[in-house]
Amino acid sequence: MKTVLITGASGFVGQTLAQEYLNAGWQVNGLGTSQNNPMADANDNFFWTSADTSLPGDWQDLVAQSDVIVNLAGRNIFKRWTKEYKQAIYNSRIQTTRNLVDAMPDNFGGQLLNASAVGAYGDRGETPLFETQPYGTGFLAQVCRDWEAQAQKAESKGATVAIMRFGVVLGPGGALAVMSRAFRMFAGGPLGSGNQWFPWIHLDDLVRGVFFLMEHNAQGIYNFTGSVPIRQKEFAKELGRVLHRPAFMPAPAFFIKLFMGQLGASFLCSQKALPAALETAGFRFKYNTVASALTQIFRS
Repeated sequence: MKTVLITGASGFVGQTLAQEYLNAGWQVNGLGTSQNNPMADANDNFFWTSADTSLPGDWQDLVAQSDVIVNLAGRNIFKRWTKEYKQAIYNSRIQTTRNLVDAMPDNFGGQLLNASAVGAYGDRGETPLFETQPYGTGFLAQVCRDWEAQAQKAESKGATVAIMRFGVVLGPGGALAVMSRAFRMFAGGPLGSGNQWFPWIHLDDLVRGVFFLMEHNAQGIYNFTGSVPIRQKEFAKELGRVLHRPAFMPAPAFFIKLFMGQLGASFLCSQKALPAALETAGFRFKYNTVASALTQIFRS
């Protein structure tokens, strides 16, 4: 039986991915800060370790036992960015990845599938963002740059490294649960002008993409974003449609920045990220449009 180590396994993406590995007959070693995980009681092949992975510890012994490592660890960015919380966002990603690589034996022959984000590109307006585009500027871009650099050091330990730059993950939970609240209260609408490009991916396609990279022993950088990009105001319109709510209450840019600070400013960034590397490798999306993704999520 093969073994996968998933950091951040109690999170929105991590839980779904862990279940898919269990369904495929793998042993899953889950890592996170929660004291317990109900999947450990429900599945004989799921083992939970509670740890702060930004710090070295006994949890690192799990690394050498792994055929595949999926690194999803990172503090939630959908909170107000105080100076202290920004440091926590940074450390939870960079330090965890550094500790994973440090724990790899010199002849580690497994795979590291490392999360990142399209925030790596910064605010890029109308520019189509393929994986070959340079890093942008800003806090999230710097986090992603350093995060990816730590992951790529695993190649010196013999690992195959794939970087997955996630767009906003759409599924029954996560960011979509937060965004839909305003619409349910008849207060939904675009953020700022709404003309900014909104990078997205359905949770099912994200999980399928992880397995695709694993099965192909892929390496390099991959945008995990839907194949048909959409502007934020069109996304708001589609969300209002599936919730049977209006989408005409825009949140002015100055209001977002005033009350949400740098986090709010990041919501106004435009990132027309395209999944060129995944599609060139042969991956085919199940949900090509936001309309099909949102319809499936809310009708389910």
